[in-house]
Amino acid sequence: MPISSRLDEEGLIIPPTLLYEAGQVQEQALSLLGMEEEKLSGDFAAQAGANTLGVRRLKSLVQATGLERYTQGMRELNDYADRITADSISGLEEGEYCFEDFLDDDGCGQENVRLALTLRIKADSLELDFSESSEQVSGNLNCPESVVAAAAFYCIRCLLPGDPPACEGLFRRIHLQTKLGSIVNAMRPAAVAAGNVETSSRLVDLVFGALAQALPLRIPAASQGTMNNVAMGRIDNESGERWDYYETLAGGIGAGPNTQGRDAVHSHMTNTLNTPIESLEMHYPLRVHRYAIRRGSGGKGKHSGGAGIVREYEFLEQAQLSLLSERRRLLPWGLQGGGPGKSGRNSLNGAALPGKCSVSVKKGDRLLIETPGGGAWGKC
Repeated sequence: MPISSRLDEEGLIIPPTLLYEAGQVQEQALSLLGMEEEKLSGDFAAQAGANTLGVRRLKSLVQATGLERYTQGMRELNDYADRITADSISGLEEGEYCFEDFLDDDGCGQENVRLALTLRIKADSLELDFSESSEQVSGNLNCPESVVAAAAFYCIRCLLPGDPPACEGLFRRIHLQTKLGSIVNAMRPAAVAAGNVETSSRLVDLVFGALAQALPLRIPAASQGTMNNVAMGRIDNESGERWDYYETLAGGIGAGPNTQGRDAVHSHMTNTLNTPIESLEMHYPLRVHRYAIRRGSGGKGKHSGGAGIVREYEFLEQAQLSLLSERRRLLPWGLQGGGPGKSGRNSLNGAALPGKCSVSVKKGDRLLIETPGGGAWGKC
């Protein structure tokens, strides 16, 4: 998880490749990453195996049902999903709704990076126009357009009933617009490591902020708006031994019209779970001194925002530490008069660290991460 400014600084980039017809891919990866052959081979084997099994089962399904019946079933499934989305859109108030939010900084000196959305709700479709967002930045907050689509589609799925099928038909009526060369549709060689983890989280805030104007009694306040990415590790130059560890940290969930915000939860785009302290301390030269709910960090209001967490690590040997985090300056917003959540804080041995940084640490150093709370909903 580097503090990068170019795509080629972020790891090995493999173009579309037929793995079984290009064994040199593994050799290239091994030489560039310095990884053990067994470990990397296992990674490739797991991915190839999953795809091979998927192909086998799809073939089995087609053979069992017949190609014509299978094709008809797929068409009907997508049409069914489309009807679900159409029904949900028909219940929305038509109109144009604008919202903007800002990222703290790009890690390379640019602050208050603008994210902007114009949401157009029509009788039978939704248009999400992100084209007024900032130009791509020097740091790694930039997004490929696919990340923007994932965040937008996630928000729309939250409005749909039940558990609709995840297929093309569900998103036929959702149209996205971005500007090439912007932070939401970056061009090579822009760095994008934090776009997937940090900017994606804030794009969810952006979409929900616009939807809150159309659905004031359904949409919650902003959640922590960051994944609090913590990466650390070391390579011993003499022995060649190495270790590396990466995790994201939970925070507060925004309160809603009918609910208090939840404490200490991984939210929205995070898609990860808690790392147990026992496992962390067993496998890495780290000790966790504190792991607790950050009381009072949620916004105050009729329904209070959820609280973040406190997590403190001690390094048992020297290492390199990288942090990618947001909401260290700008607060998670409340709705309908509710107060904002508290911003997050990073510190090393009591001294403040930036939201995005890479530093060397010594044995005995302590890293403290205090994650943001969620915004409140409604006045007290």
